[in-house]
Amino acid sequence: MSRLIKSNYSNVAQLKDLMTAPPMTAAQHAEVMRKRIAQRRMVEEARELKQACGAQFEKR
Repeated sequence: MSRLIKSNYSNVAQLKDLMTAPPMTAAQHAEVMRKRIAQRRMVEEARELKQACGAQFEKR
């Protein structure tokens, strides 16, 4: 199966803006990671559900 590759160049922020922005706090980082993990779990569960449904139809 082909996988979609996320582009690393989709962010159009200026370098100066990135370099002068205050660093992320631990709480902000934790929230970002929780969202990322939740999204990944949803994708994995959907993939497993799709495979399980496909396996049911193949058995018939």
